[in-house]
Amino acid sequence: MAVYLDNSATTKPCREAVDAVNYMMTENYGNPSSLHSAGIEAAKSLISAREAVARVLGCEKDEIYFTSGATEANNLALFGACAAKRRAGNRIVTTAVEHESVIAAADELEKQGFEVIRLAPDKHGNISVSDFAGAVNDKTILVSAMYINNEIGSVLPVDKIRRIIEMKKAPALFHTDCVQALGKIKFSPKKLGADLVSVTAHKIHGPKGAGALYIKKGVRILPRTFGGEQEKRMRPGTEASPLIAGFGAAAAALPDIQAQGAAVKGLNSYLRELLGKIDGVEFNSDENASPYILNVYIPTFMRSQTIVQELSSKYEVYVSNGSACAKGKKSHVLAAMRLSDEVADKSIRISFSRYNTRHDCEVCAAAIKDITEKHPR
Repeated sequence: MAVYLDNSATTKPCREAVDAVNYMMTENYGNPSSLHSAGIEAAKSLISAREAVARVLGCEKDEIYFTSGATEANNLALFGACAAKRRAGNRIVTTAVEHESVIAAADELEKQGFEVIRLAPDKHGNISVSDFAGAVNDKTILVSAMYINNEIGSVLPVDKIRRIIEMKKAPALFHTDCVQALGKIKFSPKKLGADLVSVTAHKIHGPKGAGALYIKKGVRILPRTFGGEQEKRMRPGTEASPLIAGFGAAAAALPDIQAQGAAVKGLNSYLRELLGKIDGVEFNSDENASPYILNVYIPTFMRSQTIVQELSSKYEVYVSNGSACAKGKKSHVLAAMRLSDEVADKSIRISFSRYNTRHDCEVCAAAIKDITEKHPR
């Protein structure tokens, strides 16, 4: 039986989400914007989904704007915030370890004339509060920092950013990519002091193609697309009601976060113990990282992409060599951590979900041990 340990890339949809998608596609298929009874019933399902996502985030349902995923939500947050704040300043503060969608958006904004400060991590992927404090000034209009890094699991001090913005008297909006935090740790935009929060369905056992951007009530950003009244004109276009309903169902089906986290932490520790017995293995994720992600250097002559393919084809163990959106390119996160080329080129990401077991850890560790013995560096 295959062992799936690539949950930071995507998760297996839960039964509740699958049923919700199927129901919306086969029975409740009206256009949510239509005024007849079929449209009204579909609109009711969207309201329920919005409420479910808002409940998990601890915010009001009117602060949730559905998108096609976190990539779109991140782009809407960055471009929308900078367009709205352009007259107030020119500086954007972000990090060198963000998701590709934030990095690419920041690169484009830099081409448009904005000053972009990219904070570099230490060798464990951490960025200090003082680093953020040193970068934010009174001309900063946006701070964008992910909560949990998607490749190594480092937890950034996003709960301190609002205070820094206030201390520096900056006109900045604060955006955080919480894709790897949703359903894994308890947080709310209000407690974080965030103006904008990006999340997505398929990382919490929902369908691909549905995400959301939290926009704090009273915060103004400008839309990126035009042509309809949906999502209060912030994200117009016919809503993907089956996927949104699946998102809501997945959010409603989330188990107790603390209990789930404790179980996953146990799996992470167990796999660390097993892999630690293999000569030459090194952990790029430190002990304070999210337990859902474990980044590991594998001592073999093969590069990470080949290791991933070998684990898949010969052992049916599914992991990754970084962000799925990077399509196998060299990890910008490990490069930013200034790890050696040897380590960066031969590291893989193992990521857990609530469906994983100790047996999965044992199969994964045995496969990696076999690879290192058959293909030593």
